[in-house]
Amino acid sequence: MLVPMAELLAAAQREGYAAGAFNTYNLEITRAIVRAAEAQQAPLIVQVGSSALRYAGREALTALVLAEAQRSPVPVAVHLDHSAKLDEIRWCVEQGFTSVMIDGSALPLAENIALTREAVAIARPHGVTVEAELGSIVGEEDRAAEREAVGLTSPAQAEQFVQATAVDALAVAVGNVHGFYKGEPKLDTARLDEIHRRVPVPLVLHGASGLSDAAIQRSIQGGVRKFNVNTELRVALFTALADTLPRIHAHYDVPGLFTPAIAAMQAVVEEKLQLFGSAGKA
Repeated sequence: MLVPMAELLAAAQREGYAAGAFNTYNLEITRAIVRAAEAQQAPLIVQVGSSALRYAGREALTALVLAEAQRSPVPVAVHLDHSAKLDEIRWCVEQGFTSVMIDGSALPLAENIALTREAVAIARPHGVTVEAELGSIVGEEDRAAEREAVGLTSPAQAEQFVQATAVDALAVAVGNVHGFYKGEPKLDTARLDEIHRRVPVPLVLHGASGLSDAAIQRSIQGGVRKFNVNTELRVALFTALADTLPRIHAHYDVPGLFTPAIAAMQAVVEEKLQLFGSAGKA
């Protein structure tokens, strides 16, 4: 069933776990994500990034993801991930997305606040959840990244930002990165705790791929209620395809090629849902 992301995050906030948010680009990835949530009886966030909408065609991918969410027996939020464009925010709200992320993190604080307020004004009348980002989470979406030159989120600015924008969730930078980590990730947990103390809304951690189980659990203690996972899904997809293709190449069997890949991605999602504590919470 299709639900606002705010409902999922509110339940996670009350019960002290985190929701899993997984990026999709096509049918196979979407099926793997939703099947995993159904198998684990977990609430779910399916994310579609701006780059995925450009790749697949925004009408086609949107229709696919919304249909999968609506038919599922578990609660599913459909989320626009990392958009810096108000016209894209408006389009997704009109199409039925139940949450959007406005990303003004590259802007000065005052401009980020102004942009985020505009996004909230677009989404709030429709009951659509708004996530924003404060701080610099390095690495490009959909590409590998290294933990270098991280602009960490200021707790004082986070408090100011949430008060000024009335966002529903805040993505923070505490040493996390998009993509692959270089070496062992080191999260600034003291900073996360201070942000959590000052900010009443659920916190979001991008770049959950590659974080240790201990780092995930510590982040949940620090107020993180949504983890974004993308890279590990793509690794599972590519690894399964590379393994399967040589064995079935002569048969040109499309279902035979993609079925193991769906299973591999589903296994990743199920493991994450258990780790985040959302399994059995649907």
